[in-house]
Amino acid sequence: MFAQICKHSRLFNKRFLSIRAYSSRQYVGPNLEKVKVLQKNHVAPCHKPIYQEPLLINSGKMQYLYDANGKCYLDCFGGIVTVSVGHCHPYVVEAVENQLRKLWHTTVIYMNPSLSLYSQKLSRKFPGDLNVVYLVNSGSEANDLALLLARLSTGNYEMISLQNCYHGMSYGTMGLTSSSNWRFPIPSVNSGIHHAKNPDPFNGRHGGRFCRTSPIQTNRNCGCITGECKATDIYFEELKDIFKYSIPKGKCAGMIAESIQGVGGTVQFTKGYIKKASELVRNNGGVFISDEVQTGFGRLGDTFWGFESHEIVPDIVTMAKGIGNGFPLAAVITTPKIAECLTQASHFNTYGGNPLACAAGLAVLEVIEKEGLQQNSKEVGTYFLKSLEQLRSVYEVVGDVRGQGLMIGVEFVESKESRTPLAKEKFQQIWNRTKDYGVLFGCGGFSGNVLRIKPPMCISKENVDHAVDALDKSIKDAGF
Repeated sequence: MFAQICKHSRLFNKRFLSIRAYSSRQYVGPNLEKVKVLQKNHVAPCHKPIYQEPLLINSGKMQYLYDANGKCYLDCFGGIVTVSVGHCHPYVVEAVENQLRKLWHTTVIYMNPSLSLYSQKLSRKFPGDLNVVYLVNSGSEANDLALLLARLSTGNYEMISLQNCYHGMSYGTMGLTSSSNWRFPIPSVNSGIHHAKNPDPFNGRHGGRFCRTSPIQTNRNCGCITGECKATDIYFEELKDIFKYSIPKGKCAGMIAESIQGVGGTVQFTKGYIKKASELVRNNGGVFISDEVQTGFGRLGDTFWGFESHEIVPDIVTMAKGIGNGFPLAAVITTPKIAECLTQASHFNTYGGNPLACAAGLAVLEVIEKEGLQQNSKEVGTYFLKSLEQLRSVYEVVGDVRGQGLMIGVEFVESKESRTPLAKEKFQQIWNRTKDYGVLFGCGGFSGNVLRIKPPMCISKENVDHAVDALDKSIKDAGF
């Protein structure tokens, strides 16, 4: 149960009430059946609830969510890796409320202390001359701007991303995203974009044969502990072929990669691949973009940013989701030299730098630091990985447990030897059952057979025990 003394605000002079003492707000509104009808008639049909029997969520408190009936759920997905410090965290609530009473919105055409102070605080989290901040509203928008920066600053056009990646669904980023699950039959989206083979240690065409994967990957990207990874060498040669055959010599605009693939199923990469790839891109005129939308802000435990685990310093970094704990906020960080290219014409974002968003972002950074949430991600995340690995040792259907910190994936397979993805209906049976036991997991991966575990970073080891027990029971209930 969550109980912690917080010291950095008057809100934190008392202990948080335990979850048993917390009562969700009484729900006042249409019942679930009425909401289903309203959604069917008035909400875009692509927005579908994920469970067989949808949840009607009413309120949240730290790592817990409550439905309209008052039932409590442990949130192990964090609003799709977005709620970083906890639902309705008191310090963030207070910061936004204080700003709300002063000023909701101007734009960047006026000087705003919230924008300046937050940009300074955020930029201090980066090495070298990554110190220019451009605030936007979503991860898709951030990656769209990064694509523009890469092409403008280099004067080149050709871009590279990895197969199985997800970088957004705006018209520009749709081309970077490489999965048929997210593709629409429209022209020009892929113009000048190449998708390199994904250096996946578990499912990649070379990883299974050459990469000695580790069941628990807490601080590295594959199990090759010493020396070079043979799979990396092969994937890197395939990347070089793109430069050799598909891109004008020396005319690459850039490459973008998630530090760990999120939507693709918590996919880590073979050892050393990202570092080699970034050097190759720069040697061919391009910049390297690190997509930290899901991996940033201490979630990985060992490092504040995912790119640090790859031992690189990118030219451009994008971030969203956990940056605002659910508030619509995102950012692009780059160097003064690259940022200068946007002065070639007018460039503007109406809501980027909104005072409310900046207040939320600043409060999130302060909570992460003062409550030690990066360290908690490391300690509780490692405990989570080891606990899940016990399930892997028992069940043939649990093919892989992987991740870092509190970004974890559990891949379900027909058998460990074949690594064939578990049939969708079998996986859904397990996944839906965990909800009945009061735990909310995400799902992802190309075949939809990976549990995505990305909870608020305030969860405890007791929460982990509850989650693993619920998963254990759900696997048994499904007949495995």
